[in-house]
Amino acid sequence: MSKQLIIFDTTLRDGEQSPGASMTRDEKVRIAKALERMHVDVIEAGFPIASEGDFAAVKAVADVIKDSTICALSRALDKDIDRAGEALKGANSARIHTFIATSPIHMKMKLRMEPDAVVEQAVRAVKRARQFTDNVEFSPEDAGRSELDFLCRIIEATIDAGATTINIPDTVGYNVPQQFGNLIGNLLERIPNSDKAVFSVHCHNDLGMAVANSLAAVVQGAGQVECTINGLGERAGNASLEEIVMAVSTRSDVFEINVDHIDRTQIVPCSRLVSSVTGFNVQPNKAIVGANAFAHESGIHQDGVLKSRETYEIMRAEDVGWSANRMVLGKHSGRNAFRTRMQELGVSFDGEEELNAAFYRFKELADKKHEIFDDDLQALVTEASWEAENERVKLVALKVCSETGETPNAVVTLNIDGEEKHAEATGGGPVDAAFKAIEAMVNSGTELQLYSVSNITSGTDSQGEVTVRLDKEGRIVNGQGADTDIVIASAKAYINALNRVMAPVDRQHPQV
Repeated sequence: MSKQLIIFDTTLRDGEQSPGASMTRDEKVRIAKALERMHVDVIEAGFPIASEGDFAAVKAVADVIKDSTICALSRALDKDIDRAGEALKGANSARIHTFIATSPIHMKMKLRMEPDAVVEQAVRAVKRARQFTDNVEFSPEDAGRSELDFLCRIIEATIDAGATTINIPDTVGYNVPQQFGNLIGNLLERIPNSDKAVFSVHCHNDLGMAVANSLAAVVQGAGQVECTINGLGERAGNASLEEIVMAVSTRSDVFEINVDHIDRTQIVPCSRLVSSVTGFNVQPNKAIVGANAFAHESGIHQDGVLKSRETYEIMRAEDVGWSANRMVLGKHSGRNAFRTRMQELGVSFDGEEELNAAFYRFKELADKKHEIFDDDLQALVTEASWEAENERVKLVALKVCSETGETPNAVVTLNIDGEEKHAEATGGGPVDAAFKAIEAMVNSGTELQLYSVSNITSGTDSQGEVTVRLDKEGRIVNGQGADTDIVIASAKAYINALNRVMAPVDRQHPQV
């Protein structure tokens, strides 16, 4: 029997480092529950020292998730490790992941430390983390550009200090598969105590090879892969969880390791949840979770699939969650059916008042469209999740006029910090006019970087989901809005982004 590959998901930590992809505490809990339903082994919930919000999010995930190990990231600093340990107190199974840079350029230019001091600090960090948990992971940051002899030295020392997982990051996505696979093989062979720890990999996608590098490492003996849903992450992203899992599952003839414990039917629902929460749409031709991943237009392909699916499909769409039976809700659905379906989607309510508010929003939507699907419910919750604590600007009313041969006009009423304001503007279209009217009242000083519209479900009564990306002096945020009226959805998305811009930020993000 082959052993199991440990799936370490870092969507909530590294995935959140995508500009504009910040998640609230409640959103992180929702995604963590979806990952738990998928039976992901380890969930890296965040970087507790970064901010009070990040600490609270890690603690919230640790308190509610029982079947997956909850991991917190820390630099190799006492204050980071202590904060991580405190955040993980309620975890059923906890891991501290500590790191320090080991490449010559990082040690010299970033840390300004000599190699001996780096080894000493890494060992001290692992020993301190062991005071909180016996499950400690150590990462030599930028290992992909580090010197092999030094890597062997620091890894041997940290394993002796108590590290049970050694993660080898290709932090800047510089490596290629054969090179990176050989690095893992050499480390396992050369380090005397390598058998005392699980070797892991964390690959970035700057050259489009994160998945290939990760799989090459698995062939050479890596027992854990760090990855994210939809490949979300810093810069070009990380190795995609869905691609790693399905590659190992589909090509069992190549990999002497399995992912049989992962519930693959949860892949597509989890992908859609992450996309809804972050506003990062999945490209149609994305492997496994893209809308076209199992679509066939070529006549030859269609004929082959009709005769025998295996002619052109190496996986079943149903196995990753594409054709799962879903309860369709409508205007006649009751509160209990609504509550039950939301619980199945990983959404719980703090008391009857919160349930009633959500049910009211659901009924409003049901009056606009005949059938409410899971994706509609995800969008409904995502849109509402930010409002409780951070909604300084609220849309009260919107009227637009768009007519052939006439300049589009918008009249907008907003509630800003409790005060109602009105503005009117013209623009190149109704959305442009609405944005200009909103900006005239808020005066945010932001620059619009992205405006994207997609339909949540099919049909002319489908909700439109709009993503707006704003830049305020180098700080990038995403805003989302959904409505059966695209102009209203656009206004909601723009206002959601403005509320995020106006929210306090005290985050810092390490790169591993």
